[in-house]
Amino acid sequence: MQEILPLIPAGATQISENLSVVCQDDRWTYFHGCLPVYSHQSQEKNSFRMITSSFISEGVCRNIDIQTVFNVTKKSVLRGVAKFKEGGSGVFFKFVKKKKRAAKVFTQEKIKEAEELLSCGFTRGETAKKLCTKYDTLNKAISSGRVVHRKVSCEKVSDKSERSQRDNDESVVLGIACGRVEERTLAAFGIINSVESCFERCNDVSFGGVLTALVALEANGLYNKLNECFAEFKGYYSVVQVITLLGFMALCRIKTVESLRWQPPGELGKLLGLDRVPEVRCLREKLDSLSADGAAEKWGELLSRKWLNDNPDLAGVLYVDGHVRLYGGHENLPKQYVSRERLCLKGVMDFWVNDKLGQPLFVVRRDVNPGMLEVLRNEIVPRLLKEVPNQPSEEMLSANKLLHRFIIVFDREGYSPEFFKEMWEKYRIACITYRKYPKEDWKETEFEETKVTLANGEETSMLLAERGSFIGDKKEGLWVREIRKLTESKHQTSIVSTVFALPNMLVAALMFARWCQENFFNYMMKHYAIDLLNEYGKKSVPDT
Repeated sequence: MQEILPLIPAGATQISENLSVVCQDDRWTYFHGCLPVYSHQSQEKNSFRMITSSFISEGVCRNIDIQTVFNVTKKSVLRGVAKFKEGGSGVFFKFVKKKKRAAKVFTQEKIKEAEELLSCGFTRGETAKKLCTKYDTLNKAISSGRVVHRKVSCEKVSDKSERSQRDNDESVVLGIACGRVEERTLAAFGIINSVESCFERCNDVSFGGVLTALVALEANGLYNKLNECFAEFKGYYSVVQVITLLGFMALCRIKTVESLRWQPPGELGKLLGLDRVPEVRCLREKLDSLSADGAAEKWGELLSRKWLNDNPDLAGVLYVDGHVRLYGGHENLPKQYVSRERLCLKGVMDFWVNDKLGQPLFVVRRDVNPGMLEVLRNEIVPRLLKEVPNQPSEEMLSANKLLHRFIIVFDREGYSPEFFKEMWEKYRIACITYRKYPKEDWKETEFEETKVTLANGEETSMLLAERGSFIGDKKEGLWVREIRKLTESKHQTSIVSTVFALPNMLVAALMFARWCQENFFNYMMKHYAIDLLNEYGKKSVPDT
């Protein structure tokens, strides 16, 4: 048989015996003998893989020939051949859509935060620093459109000096910082009521930080049921604006309405979205209007119910204690014993009810103090029976003779076996207090070291002992649990309780946690002046 003469084109590179390739003008042409069979641009990688894989599959050349001539790896050649055998030539030209990789840095929450910072005027560098991410990563997210960088308006931002000068200049028309002249004039003639709050961009606003606490004020019920309790004012200011001002005054430690005279009215007005806050006399008139017809008391009751229902787990234990607001004038007011001064001084008594953590729920004010037991019996307990959530039903109380509705904790002023018996037999309300005149000390061998978990989660250790004790006389007395704590000085602190469904360590923890209410009084006296008298007006009280 006659052999075929191997004819190779001029300038070609031989791949195998009959196969060669020529590269000319950035184009590869494959020849079988002298006949061109395939051609592709040099950058067309998929065409190259398809052609070389077909040559190997048809036996025209070997793997090593392609590796040697084109300087490609063995793995890539084998991968191409396998692909060709599985799917043919078309498999090299199928478009495979890559899966979009999930964002690891800029999640939806991070994107929202970045856009808020950028819209507030922060630079990209400052925003990246606050987000704890790289500057280039933020830039890439903005360029790809994942983070939208909205342009900040070039509105001029005022500083404190400019605002002070402007407030002073406006005084020649309607008064200091009365900048919204048209709206104030319309409100004065009764044409409009309660103007809208309009906020502006300002630098260095006095007390500006309180705006960050506005959400906390709202969550605590500052705006709860306002429309149900208060009628809208006639004039420039609205009920919401005045209530917000009172909340801000408390946070800024502006303890009295009179103290508002010494604060910049325009600066405080910026916090409300107004030109200025009400003048002292105007604010007093608004407060008189809010207090009319028992509206403030009604709002206070609704707030108390909201707090109780928001935290029902804290409403099962209630602390009751009295706090004296001292009077330093010349009127002949009844004297009260003031434990913090250890003296009998003139003043009026407030009885506070706090929850398990010492947070206030409501207060009962008495110009003449009838005593804690009378206030508990006639005012506090009836209100608690209506408002405390999750009380056990009558069926549950009948089925479990040791179950209580809720617990009242107070100091020795409320110690009364007769009162304990009345509360338990009539309402199934449990009481905890210190025992007055405890008898002889118990043997130290009765005390056992007990781990006690306090209301705030803190754990401590106490030496506790327990007995059943009969307190009071034969007619009005009753059996109670008496729990004693042995201190390091060998003193025995005696606690009596009608709480029968809880272990002794919990009863002791509830009694000793009564200091949370004392801490509340100390804090409120220092920061919010709860011991100040609201007014110096006089009224006659019968039977005094």
